[in-house]
Amino acid sequence: MKSYNVAVVGATGMVGQKMLQVLAELKFPVKNLYPMASKRSAGKEIIFNGKPYVVQELCDEAFDQDIDIALFSAGGDTSERFSPVAAAKGVIVIDNSSAFRMDPAVPLVVPEVNPEDLDWHKNIIANPNCSTIQAVVALKPLYDAFGIDRIVYSTYQAVSGSGVKGYTDLENGIKGEDNAFYPHPIAYNVLPHIDSFLDNGYTKEEMKMINETQKILHDDSLRITATTVRVPVFYSHSESVNVELKKPFELDAIRKLYSNAPGIILQDDPANNVYPLARTAENTDEVYVGRLRRDFSVDNGLNLWVVADNIRKGAASNAVQIAFELIKRNLI
Repeated sequence: MKSYNVAVVGATGMVGQKMLQVLAELKFPVKNLYPMASKRSAGKEIIFNGKPYVVQELCDEAFDQDIDIALFSAGGDTSERFSPVAAAKGVIVIDNSSAFRMDPAVPLVVPEVNPEDLDWHKNIIANPNCSTIQAVVALKPLYDAFGIDRIVYSTYQAVSGSGVKGYTDLENGIKGEDNAFYPHPIAYNVLPHIDSFLDNGYTKEEMKMINETQKILHDDSLRITATTVRVPVFYSHSESVNVELKKPFELDAIRKLYSNAPGIILQDDPANNVYPLARTAENTDEVYVGRLRRDFSVDNGLNLWVVADNIRKGAASNAVQIAFELIKRNLI
């Protein structure tokens, strides 16, 4: 297999480090690695595939090097500043921030759901929000087989979704120390507040899930509402997803769909206490689906429980899987 020159922007951050780990574990064909970060982190040493690398300072000139793919995970402002620079120099950017997700000229991709959108990329590809990624992986088989009228999302999201500061708040809170990042203590608590509140009463995180689901599934007619909640779990987001399908269904048919769906592990044996758990999903790349049952309050209503590691499938692994899909589709 041909090998590729890969830059990881934000290489010293939580997701950047996980990107390096996933690149190694999934044996992505890396020819040369270019770890990049802010001036503050430049000069640090990282290890990739047993070999030391010095982190370079992120700047315009950094993309004058022979780079094929750049995985960005350094925040929206950094992506807005440097992604167009890299793209203009022929680098394919896979961006983990929210900067380009709703740009109609930029594909928003989950490989199990809409890989065909990669065909029209213009050197910038957006990685969706972590909570959206796992949701649409679970929704895609239902959407194709039955159609969907309405979705109600209720999420239970891990603190690692807030990065190191959120993770540290939970660690310190368990030790009895005060919160420094979240507006309230997260230890032994539940916060119905992820990202900032908007004038419509929703948070940005909730609107991300609504808008990104419609874009990924190419269906602006989908009726969606969401409540996103931070819980005292370190890794893996859990989601209650309530769906109104367009057609009648049998639960056995739903189970068969999920048993054969790419990227999904079905865990649906409640009689034996088998259902998706955050601890099960941690450090894996699959989306776990279970607790399948009818919603008797509406026609063709279905409830499901969806769990995935937010740092892996919800960020790093999805980005690397996009890179593999580019190779598969001869787009690089």
